[in-house]
Amino acid sequence: MKILVVGATGALGRPLVRALRERGLAVRAACRHPEAAADLAALGAEGVAADLVDRASLERACAGIDRLIMAAHAIMGRGRWCSEAVDDAGVRTLIEVARAAGVRRFVYCSALGAAADHPVDFFRTKHAVEQALRASGLPHVILRPSAFMEHHVHAFNGAALLARGRVDLIGPGTKPRNFIAATDVARAAALALVEDRPPFASLDLGGPDHASNAEVAALYARAAGVPLKVRHLPRPAASAIALLAGPFNPGLARIMRMFALPDDAYSERFDGAAALEARFGWRLTRLQDFVHDQVARHRAAAAPA
Repeated sequence: MKILVVGATGALGRPLVRALRERGLAVRAACRHPEAAADLAALGAEGVAADLVDRASLERACAGIDRLIMAAHAIMGRGRWCSEAVDDAGVRTLIEVARAAGVRRFVYCSALGAAADHPVDFFRTKHAVEQALRASGLPHVILRPSAFMEHHVHAFNGAALLARGRVDLIGPGTKPRNFIAATDVARAAALALVEDRPPFASLDLGGPDHASNAEVAALYARAAGVPLKVRHLPRPAASAIALLAGPFNPGLARIMRMFALPDDAYSERFDGAAALEARFGWRLTRLQDFVHDQVARHRAAAAPA
Protein backbone atom coordinates (compact mmCIF):
# COMPACT_ATOMS: atom_id res chain seq x y z
CA MET A 1 0.00 0.00 0.00
CA LYS A 2 1.33 3.43 -0.97
CA ILE A 3 -0.15 6.58 0.55
CA LEU A 4 -0.04 10.09 -0.87
CA VAL A 5 -0.10 13.01 1.58
CA VAL A 6 -1.04 16.23 -0.21
CA GLY A 7 0.17 19.13 1.90
CA ALA A 8 2.93 17.08 3.51
CA THR A 9 4.79 20.06 4.97
CA GLY A 10 1.71 21.56 6.65
CA ALA A 11 0.58 21.42 10.26
CA LEU A 12 -1.28 18.15 9.65
CA GLY A 13 0.90 16.71 6.91
CA ARG A 14 4.16 16.55 8.85
CA PRO A 15 2.93 14.60 11.91
CA LEU A 16 0.87 12.36 9.64
CA VAL A 17 3.84 11.45 7.43
CA ARG A 18 5.84 10.67 10.58
CA ALA A 19 3.04 8.49 11.94
CA LEU A 20 2.70 6.58 8.69
CA ARG A 21 6.44 6.03 8.37
CA GLU A 22 6.57 4.77 11.96
CA ARG A 23 4.15 2.08 10.81
CA GLY A 24 6.56 1.18 8.01
CA LEU A 25 4.20 2.35 5.26
CA ALA A 26 5.29 3.69 1.89
CA VAL A 27 4.51 7.40 1.79
CA ARG A 28 4.71 9.93 -1.02
CA ALA A 29 4.98 13.42 0.46
CA ALA A 30 3.51 16.00 -1.91
CA CYS A 31 3.97 19.75 -1.60
CA ARG A 32 4.73 22.72 -3.84
CA HIS A 33 8.34 22.91 -2.68
CA PRO A 34 9.81 19.43 -2.00
CA GLU A 35 13.05 20.98 -0.72
CA ALA A 36 11.06 22.02 2.36
CA ALA A 37 10.39 18.35 3.09
CA ALA A 38 13.99 17.26 3.70
CA ASP A 39 13.06 16.10 7.20
CA LEU A 40 10.36 13.84 5.74
CA ALA A 41 12.71 12.47 3.10
CA ALA A 42 15.11 11.60 5.93
CA LEU A 43 12.34 9.43 7.37
CA GLY A 44 12.08 7.55 4.09
CA ALA A 45 9.16 9.40 2.53
CA GLU A 46 9.28 9.95 -1.23
CA GLY A 47 9.09 13.64 -2.02
CA VAL A 48 7.17 14.90 -5.03
CA ALA A 49 6.37 18.37 -6.33
CA ALA A 50 2.61 18.83 -6.56
CA ASP A 51 0.54 21.97 -6.96
CA LEU A 52 -3.23 21.96 -6.69
CA VAL A 53 -3.47 24.48 -9.52
CA ASP A 54 -1.35 22.27 -11.83
CA ARG A 55 -3.25 19.19 -13.03
CA ALA A 56 -0.18 17.53 -14.57
CA SER A 57 1.66 17.67 -11.24
CA LEU A 58 -1.32 16.02 -9.53
CA GLU A 59 -1.35 13.27 -12.15
CA ARG A 60 2.31 12.54 -11.45
CA ALA A 61 1.71 12.58 -7.69
CA CYS A 62 -1.25 10.17 -7.90
CA ALA A 63 0.42 7.61 -10.18
CA GLY A 64 0.68 4.26 -8.40
CA ILE A 65 -1.09 5.52 -5.27
CA ASP A 66 -3.55 3.35 -3.33
CA ARG A 67 -4.85 5.89 -0.81
CA LEU A 68 -4.42 9.61 -0.32
CA ILE A 69 -5.26 12.44 2.02
CA MET A 70 -5.95 16.02 1.02
CA ALA A 71 -4.35 17.91 3.93
CA ALA A 72 -3.55 21.28 2.36
CA HIS A 73 -5.55 24.50 2.30
CA ALA A 74 -5.19 28.09 1.13
CA ILE A 75 -7.46 30.10 3.41
CA MET A 76 -4.85 32.88 3.31
CA GLY A 77 -3.98 32.31 -0.35
CA ARG A 78 -3.68 35.03 -2.94
CA GLY A 79 -3.03 35.40 -6.65
CA ARG A 80 -2.69 32.09 -8.48
CA TRP A 81 -3.06 30.25 -5.17
CA CYS A 82 -6.17 31.98 -3.86
CA SER A 83 -8.60 29.83 -1.90
CA GLU A 84 -11.03 29.56 -4.81
CA ALA A 85 -8.28 28.12 -7.03
CA VAL A 86 -6.84 25.75 -4.43
CA ASP A 87 -9.56 24.79 -1.94
CA ASP A 88 -12.33 24.57 -4.53
CA ALA A 89 -11.16 24.05 -8.13
CA GLY A 90 -7.87 22.46 -7.08
CA VAL A 91 -9.42 19.84 -4.83
CA ARG A 92 -12.08 19.04 -7.42
CA THR A 93 -9.28 18.45 -9.92
CA LEU A 94 -7.50 16.20 -7.41
CA ILE A 95 -10.70 14.16 -7.01
CA GLU A 96 -10.91 13.70 -10.80
CA VAL A 97 -7.23 12.79 -11.08
CA ALA A 98 -7.41 10.36 -8.15
CA ARG A 99 -10.40 8.60 -9.65
CA ALA A 100 -8.70 8.28 -13.05
CA ALA A 101 -5.52 6.97 -11.37
CA GLY A 102 -7.42 4.22 -9.56
CA VAL A 103 -6.94 5.57 -6.05
CA ARG A 104 -8.97 3.34 -3.75
CA ARG A 105 -9.57 5.74 -0.86
CA PHE A 106 -9.64 9.54 -0.67
CA VAL A 107 -9.44 11.10 2.80
CA TYR A 108 -10.50 14.74 2.86
CA CYS A 109 -9.70 17.18 5.64
CA SER A 110 -12.75 19.43 5.77
CA ALA A 111 -13.64 21.72 8.69
CA LEU A 112 -15.90 21.53 11.72
CA GLY A 113 -19.16 23.28 10.93
CA ALA A 114 -18.78 23.18 7.15
CA ALA A 115 -22.22 23.93 5.70
CA ALA A 116 -23.90 25.38 2.62
CA ASP A 117 -25.21 28.36 4.61
CA HIS A 118 -22.10 29.08 6.70
CA PRO A 119 -21.39 32.83 6.94
CA VAL A 120 -17.71 32.27 6.00
CA ASP A 121 -17.01 31.31 2.38
CA PHE A 122 -14.14 28.95 3.27
CA PHE A 123 -16.56 26.73 5.20
CA ARG A 124 -19.08 26.82 2.35
CA THR A 125 -16.32 25.69 0.01
CA LYS A 126 -15.43 22.81 2.33
CA HIS A 127 -19.07 21.69 2.32
CA ALA A 128 -19.32 21.93 -1.48
CA VAL A 129 -16.18 19.82 -1.90
CA GLU A 130 -17.58 17.21 0.51
CA GLN A 131 -20.62 16.99 -1.76
CA ALA A 132 -18.43 16.69 -4.86
CA LEU A 133 -16.43 13.90 -3.25
CA ARG A 134 -19.61 12.00 -2.37
CA ALA A 135 -20.85 12.39 -5.95
CA SER A 136 -17.53 11.23 -7.43
CA GLY A 137 -18.01 7.55 -6.61
CA LEU A 138 -14.57 7.42 -4.97
CA PRO A 139 -14.43 5.54 -1.65
CA HIS A 140 -13.74 8.30 0.83
CA VAL A 141 -13.53 9.44 4.44
CA ILE A 142 -14.21 12.99 5.63
CA LEU A 143 -12.52 14.53 8.68
CA ARG A 144 -13.91 17.75 10.17
CA PRO A 145 -11.48 19.18 12.71
CA SER A 146 -11.93 22.36 14.72
CA ALA A 147 -9.31 25.13 14.59
CA PHE A 148 -5.74 23.81 14.68
CA MET A 149 -3.82 24.88 17.78
CA GLU A 150 -0.68 25.29 15.70
CA HIS A 151 -2.35 28.06 13.70
CA HIS A 152 -5.09 29.65 15.79
CA VAL A 153 -3.52 29.30 19.24
CA HIS A 154 0.16 29.80 18.45
CA ALA A 155 0.89 31.33 15.04
CA PHE A 156 -2.05 33.77 15.08
CA ASN A 157 -1.91 34.57 18.79
CA GLY A 158 0.71 33.44 21.29
CA ALA A 159 3.74 33.63 19.01
CA ALA A 160 3.43 37.41 18.80
CA LEU A 161 3.31 37.77 22.58
CA LEU A 162 6.46 35.69 22.93
CA ALA A 163 8.31 37.45 20.11
CA ARG A 164 7.10 41.06 20.46
CA GLY A 165 5.49 41.24 23.86
CA ARG A 166 2.06 42.09 22.43
CA VAL A 167 -0.86 40.35 20.76
CA ASP A 168 -3.06 42.02 18.13
CA LEU A 169 -6.62 40.67 18.12
CA ILE A 170 -9.43 41.40 15.68
CA GLY A 171 -12.46 42.48 17.66
CA PRO A 172 -12.84 41.89 21.40
CA GLY A 173 -11.62 38.28 21.24
CA THR A 174 -14.43 37.10 23.52
CA LYS A 175 -15.92 34.25 21.46
CA PRO A 176 -15.50 30.74 22.93
CA ARG A 177 -13.60 28.61 20.44
CA ASN A 178 -12.53 24.99 20.23
CA PHE A 179 -9.01 24.05 19.24
CA ILE A 180 -7.36 20.74 18.40
CA ALA A 181 -3.71 19.80 18.01
CA ALA A 182 -2.76 18.70 14.50
CA THR A 183 -1.01 15.68 16.02
CA ASP A 184 -4.41 14.52 17.31
CA VAL A 185 -5.98 15.00 13.88
CA ALA A 186 -3.08 13.00 12.43
CA ARG A 187 -4.05 10.04 14.60
CA ALA A 188 -7.56 10.06 13.16
CA ALA A 189 -6.20 10.54 9.64
CA ALA A 190 -3.88 7.56 10.06
CA LEU A 191 -6.82 5.36 11.05
CA ALA A 192 -8.81 6.57 8.06
CA LEU A 193 -5.94 5.80 5.70
CA VAL A 194 -4.52 2.57 7.08
CA GLU A 195 -7.41 0.43 8.31
CA ASP A 196 -8.75 -2.10 5.79
CA ARG A 197 -12.18 -0.79 6.61
CA PRO A 198 -12.08 2.75 7.96
CA PRO A 199 -13.75 2.94 11.40
CA PHE A 200 -15.85 5.92 10.30
CA ALA A 201 -17.17 7.46 7.09
CA SER A 202 -16.89 10.95 8.53
CA LEU A 203 -15.65 12.22 11.86
CA ASP A 204 -15.98 15.55 13.66
CA LEU A 205 -12.88 16.32 15.72
CA GLY A 206 -12.14 18.82 18.46
CA GLY A 207 -10.17 19.23 21.62
CA PRO A 208 -11.33 19.11 25.25
CA ASP A 209 -11.02 22.85 25.92
CA HIS A 210 -12.83 26.00 24.87
CA ALA A 211 -11.25 29.43 25.15
CA SER A 212 -11.57 32.83 23.56
CA ASN A 213 -8.68 34.45 21.71
CA ALA A 214 -8.28 36.86 24.62
CA GLU A 215 -8.09 33.94 27.06
CA VAL A 216 -5.47 32.24 24.89
CA ALA A 217 -3.32 35.39 25.01
CA ALA A 218 -3.68 35.51 28.79
CA LEU A 219 -2.69 31.85 29.04
CA TYR A 220 0.51 32.57 27.10
CA ALA A 221 1.32 35.54 29.32
CA ARG A 222 0.92 33.45 32.48
CA ALA A 223 2.94 30.55 31.08
CA ALA A 224 5.75 32.85 29.95
CA GLY A 225 5.65 35.05 33.04
CA VAL A 226 5.31 38.24 30.99
CA PRO A 227 2.82 41.12 31.11
CA LEU A 228 -0.33 40.65 29.07
CA LYS A 229 -0.42 43.31 26.35
CA VAL A 230 -3.27 43.10 23.87
CA ARG A 231 -4.23 45.56 21.15
CA HIS A 232 -7.70 45.21 19.66
CA LEU A 233 -8.63 46.13 16.10
CA PRO A 234 -12.30 47.18 16.24
CA ARG A 235 -14.68 45.10 14.15
CA PRO A 236 -15.75 48.03 11.93
CA ALA A 237 -12.09 48.71 11.14
CA ALA A 238 -11.56 45.04 10.27
CA SER A 239 -14.56 45.16 7.93
CA ALA A 240 -13.15 48.26 6.24
CA ILE A 241 -9.75 46.61 5.79
CA ALA A 242 -11.46 43.54 4.30
CA LEU A 243 -13.24 45.72 1.77
CA LEU A 244 -10.03 47.49 0.75
CA ALA A 245 -7.84 44.38 0.75
CA GLY A 246 -10.27 42.13 -1.13
CA PRO A 247 -9.04 42.79 -4.68
CA PHE A 248 -5.36 42.52 -3.72
CA ASN A 249 -5.19 40.10 -0.81
CA PRO A 250 -8.34 37.95 -0.60
CA GLY A 251 -6.85 35.78 2.14
CA LEU A 252 -6.32 38.73 4.46
CA ALA A 253 -9.78 40.03 3.57
CA ARG A 254 -11.32 36.66 4.44
CA ILE A 255 -9.69 36.57 7.88
CA MET A 256 -10.72 40.15 8.59
CA ARG A 257 -14.33 39.43 7.63
CA MET A 258 -14.37 36.22 9.62
CA PHE A 259 -13.24 37.78 12.88
CA ALA A 260 -15.34 40.89 12.32
CA LEU A 261 -18.48 38.75 12.60
CA PRO A 262 -20.41 38.94 15.88
CA ASP A 263 -19.73 36.17 18.36
CA ASP A 264 -23.09 34.53 17.70
CA ALA A 265 -22.75 34.43 13.88
CA TYR A 266 -21.73 30.77 14.08
CA SER A 267 -20.62 28.39 16.80
CA GLU A 268 -17.07 27.13 17.20
CA ARG A 269 -17.90 24.76 20.03
CA PHE A 270 -17.20 21.04 20.03
CA ASP A 271 -18.53 18.96 22.88
CA GLY A 272 -17.51 15.49 21.70
CA ALA A 273 -13.92 15.31 22.96
CA ALA A 274 -14.69 12.95 25.84
CA ALA A 275 -16.54 10.63 23.46
CA LEU A 276 -13.55 10.62 21.08
CA GLU A 277 -11.18 9.75 23.90
CA ALA A 278 -13.44 6.92 25.07
CA ARG A 279 -14.02 5.57 21.57
CA PHE A 280 -10.39 5.50 20.42
CA GLY A 281 -8.50 5.30 23.72
CA TRP A 282 -6.80 8.64 23.09
CA ARG A 283 -5.79 11.44 25.40
CA LEU A 284 -6.38 14.58 23.39
CA THR A 285 -3.97 17.47 23.79
CA ARG A 286 -5.03 19.99 26.44
CA LEU A 287 -4.81 23.66 25.53
CA GLN A 288 -2.72 24.49 28.60
CA ASP A 289 -0.26 21.69 27.82
CA PHE A 290 0.10 22.90 24.24
CA VAL A 291 0.76 26.49 25.35
CA HIS A 292 3.33 25.45 27.96
CA ASP A 293 5.09 23.36 25.31
CA GLN A 294 5.22 26.30 22.91
CA VAL A 295 6.62 28.59 25.62
CA ALA A 296 9.27 26.00 26.46
CA ARG A 297 10.24 25.71 22.79
CA HIS A 298 10.49 29.48 22.50
CA ARG A 299 12.75 29.67 25.53
CA ALA A 300 14.96 26.85 24.23
CA ALA A 301 15.32 28.55 20.85
CA ALA A 302 16.18 31.88 22.49
CA ALA A 303 18.72 30.43 24.92
CA PRO A 304 22.41 31.17 24.18
CA ALA A 305 24.22 28.32 22.46
